[in-house]
Amino acid sequence: MNTDQTLKNLADLVGVFPEYKDMQRRVHVTTPDTQRAMLRANGLAVDTDAEVEESHAAFVSAHSVQYVAHDVVVKVGTTCCIHVRAPVTWSVLSENSGNILAEGRSEESVTLPALPVGLHVLHLDGPNGKQSANLIVAPASVPSLNDLTGQEHVWGGMAALYGLTGDAPKSLGDFHDLAELAQVFGQHGAAFLGVNPVHALGGAATETISPYSPTHRGFLNTDHIHIQRAQPPQKILPLIDYAAHRDGHRLALENAFKQFRDRAETSEIAAFEQFCKTGGARLDDFALFETISAIHGADWRNWPDDVPTAAQADPTCVLFHKWMQWRADAQLTRAQQQAIGSGMSLGLYLDLAVGARVGGAESWGKTAATATGVTLGAPPDHLSPAGQNWQLAALSPRKLQQGRYDALRFVLQQNMRHSGVLRIDHALGLTRSFWIPEDGSPGGYMRQPSHALMAIIAIEAQKAGTVIVGEDLGLVPTGFREEMAKSGLYGYSVLQYEKDSKGCFTSAQDLRSQSLACFGTHDTPTLAGFWQCGDIQWWEKLGWMDAPDAVRAKTLRDDEKRQLAGVSAPEVLPKQVTPALRDKIHATLAQSPAALVAVQLEDILGLSDAQNLPGTVDEHPNWRRRYPLSIQQIKAGQDIENTAAIMTKAGRASQLGKDRT
Repeated sequence: MNTDQTLKNLADLVGVFPEYKDMQRRVHVTTPDTQRAMLRANGLAVDTDAEVEESHAAFVSAHSVQYVAHDVVVKVGTTCCIHVRAPVTWSVLSENSGNILAEGRSEESVTLPALPVGLHVLHLDGPNGKQSANLIVAPASVPSLNDLTGQEHVWGGMAALYGLTGDAPKSLGDFHDLAELAQVFGQHGAAFLGVNPVHALGGAATETISPYSPTHRGFLNTDHIHIQRAQPPQKILPLIDYAAHRDGHRLALENAFKQFRDRAETSEIAAFEQFCKTGGARLDDFALFETISAIHGADWRNWPDDVPTAAQADPTCVLFHKWMQWRADAQLTRAQQQAIGSGMSLGLYLDLAVGARVGGAESWGKTAATATGVTLGAPPDHLSPAGQNWQLAALSPRKLQQGRYDALRFVLQQNMRHSGVLRIDHALGLTRSFWIPEDGSPGGYMRQPSHALMAIIAIEAQKAGTVIVGEDLGLVPTGFREEMAKSGLYGYSVLQYEKDSKGCFTSAQDLRSQSLACFGTHDTPTLAGFWQCGDIQWWEKLGWMDAPDAVRAKTLRDDEKRQLAGVSAPEVLPKQVTPALRDKIHATLAQSPAALVAVQLEDILGLSDAQNLPGTVDEHPNWRRRYPLSIQQIKAGQDIENTAAIMTKAGRASQLGKDRT
């Protein structure tokens, strides 16, 4: 067998896709260079032909002596039989206590009794020695909307947290603003309020502003901590100055921390100490990472070999980073409590970014499960015709399995603690993820253990009582949406993309019932921007589309606008989105069978500019736009009242269900 064939066989075994089809249905064959890069990313030695042969032989040999697969997924409350390749004695150890839940001896199959929910350990001993497998005992599905609220249909709002402002001058929206806006929506019958990710961006990453480029998804963005500043900003501009905010905000936090250390009450100290104890090693590691990064930079790959250990690091600095996480956690907890207290049945709708920044805290240390030498992205699709490289670290399927999925479970648990709804960004990554090698090789797809990942999400969602929405846009693999629905996840029905084979908008009555329906997202034009062809203008400006293509796109857009407005040619189209037209489109969504309907604050207020233009960093003012109205002005205005009336008429007003506080 030649080396190229051996390489291909090894890639197939590990889960590298041999090819993929792009948006135009063109086939892209995975090159040998890409195969090597993706195998290296999974921890396999393949630099030389000899290493390829050795790694392939070792992989095949290890697989041949396995008694069972690495992951065994079973449904809670059911008995099952698992085929084994040799006679074994076996035992199941509880993930929580380590106690034996079941044991026995089997010749050909292990018969498991009904077991409690959890990721237990299946120990096996036989002629091939001692082995263990992940025994994932999961609910059949994640909680449904009806399970948690007693309702089949609800609605909620979506807003950019960073762009919110109260009555007092403020440079960036914070968790106090989030609580206030949630109360406004809750008092108008909304079941949830969604915001951009609130993950930690990292104190040393001074240039990072995208909420989708975090340093760690298991910790919080301290930029959003509400704190009184001695010198509040004097002038609030339409675009956020993150550098100015961070300078003043950090100084205020340092002063508050000093006051805490000098004058904190006993109850506060006890609460903080308990938070640190509960946070354990992961909080210790994160605080240490932040301390080191303040000296050596935000990317650990560029650190010197002699960085301080936990024992050598400045203890005050480490404690300060833990204290900031404590403050952020308490404020986000309070925001969820106030959301539920206002009448919301679900409360906060948080967003789980697809990955953490390459070189960030989530990929550092012994507990990381990230692939090396590759970044996450997407091939060209309708979201970004040029394709995307998100510069995010990919999770390695092999490392996840070997680490018993602890890295993923921690991130899920941390986000579900504060949310009644969790949106999984780019949920397609649960079945396959697009890896872009850093050595310049073309990108390719890596298979993910979807069955195990869905089961783990179900375990954590049932435990937390959280509805899960999977953002299933882009190049969707055949059968993925069906698998997602079977697991209880809600899909994502974005009206701008819901079209039939002829390019006509799908009737609202044909939208998926098991989905969250919306007109647009943070990555798409707002309703007003869609009407004004703002996205097409940007694509032409950036050279992604030439002038003739832009003319054709605008002609197509006119047809789309006629469909949305119900205006046939030659009748004149409205030049802009009037309140009546906006309400008509929102009513279309409200009357659809979709379980959840989300309305963007930008559309309620009639704003034109989108939060983000995928595929850009500095070319478009991403993540910088501030809302022109304060929360108090939004509350006093008629626009949110009109939207709420539409949703109430459609039977979507929140009826506070089970106590989630």
